[in-house]
Amino acid sequence: MWRPSWYTVLEKEVVRVAAKNALLEIKRSLDSYVGEKILIRANNGRRKMIERTGILEETYPSVFVIKLDQSDHSFKRVSYSYADILTETVELMIMRDDEPVRVCIER
Repeated sequence: MWRPSWYTVLEKEVVRVAAKNALLEIKRSLDSYVGEKILIRANNGRRKMIERTGILEETYPSVFVIKLDQSDHSFKRVSYSYADILTETVELMIMRDDEPVRVCIER
């Protein structure tokens, strides 16, 4: 089906704005959990999933930082982008009474 060139440009702009809004909503949702103990599950490639606990230390415009529990890992902090949550490469759960509770991200 033929479409005018302005239509294609408009369509791409709508997709870009929708993706940007989704990432902003993820950041806003995580802002309320700063300082909370969390469990993170991340796809580390080649069918390797890592699972770590730590504190959601800070959220920035493009990434969030987790301070890991020192007894478990050699790294002190890790950071992930909000796109990692959107693409489900990373899954976050809040620890409530030592039980993980999945974080609901509104999209």
